[in-house]
Amino acid sequence: MSQSSCEEGKSCCSANDCCADASITLYDKKDQWITGEILTPKGSVPLVSTKPGLKDILGAWKVRWGIGRMNYKINPGLYAVGQPDPTSPVLVSSNYKLTFDALRKELSGLNCWILILDTKGINVWCAAGKGSFGTDELVNRISKSGLPEIVSHRKLILPQLGAVGVRAIEVTKQTGFTVVYGPVRARDIKPFLDSGLTATEEMRTVKFTTWDRLVLTPIELVQASKTSLLVFGVLFLINLFAVRPFGLADFIAYAGAMVMGAVVAPVLLPFIPGRAFAWKGWLLGLIWMAGFIWLNGWLAPGSLLLGIGYLLVLPSFSAYLAMNFTGSSTYTSFSGVIKEMRIALPFIVSSSALGIAMVLIKSLLG
Repeated sequence: MSQSSCEEGKSCCSANDCCADASITLYDKKDQWITGEILTPKGSVPLVSTKPGLKDILGAWKVRWGIGRMNYKINPGLYAVGQPDPTSPVLVSSNYKLTFDALRKELSGLNCWILILDTKGINVWCAAGKGSFGTDELVNRISKSGLPEIVSHRKLILPQLGAVGVRAIEVTKQTGFTVVYGPVRARDIKPFLDSGLTATEEMRTVKFTTWDRLVLTPIELVQASKTSLLVFGVLFLINLFAVRPFGLADFIAYAGAMVMGAVVAPVLLPFIPGRAFAWKGWLLGLIWMAGFIWLNGWLAPGSLLLGIGYLLVLPSFSAYLAMNFTGSSTYTSFSGVIKEMRIALPFIVSSSALGIAMVLIKSLLG
């Protein structure tokens, strides 16, 4: 079917046809989540499926484990869901595909436009803080997509977590579009639209549940494991001439401290005393190491130096890993992160250095 024979607002062609070359938004014809195109006065717009496929699910799983995380993105531009017309709502989001997928799967049965900003493959919340989900990019994307000629209204629905990066008054001044901030969670989009763009207090409340925290731990664990490869390499070299070689017990102690900081601390975050993430991680690491040292008899005179060394270095390692989670949490602010790092890092570094020295002395001198 040629574009000239299509009616505006109707499906133009399948994603396998040549229309992608003339589309407002460039896309890969192999993208299975694009099912066709919609013809508009400015050209064709990719039509998006609201049902994630196996490839999407696998991609999300890989990203959760840090595989291809920095390149998991879609092209910015205008997309369509259902059979939108000039009066259909316009939702704005980022080009991080995990965010995009979370949004589109909640739009089943709706007719709407999705304006995707170029956030360099970063989610809305982080991109707003970095400035890529911001006023200039939004204004630029409205112009590039030809949105004023596609829709008859002048209203954009932005995610609430992107508010920090956008100057709504400036957007209206430059484009004529009014910014409306939608709910925090994508699953509330339908009731938000049904209520005439009115958000309840529940829709505005940012929640960070145990599950929300748990799904973020795999990538932290993977990053810690990558660092651990270097540590294990150093320990292997030391073992070549150490009086007390590093063995299975040392590995278990190290692995336990890593899990405490990268997994247990984030999951139990609200229940651990104190406010600082580093403190929470250090406390869990201390509990782990104290129990491990006691069970292995490292409080005896001959092993006391080793036990004290591990009590200094491994809880500090847990503290550092837990502190990394501040960038993924809604529990803190950017200024709070900087303040904690300035206070915690000197203690982590000094404690780790002293602990490593004591462990090496015990291993090399016996």
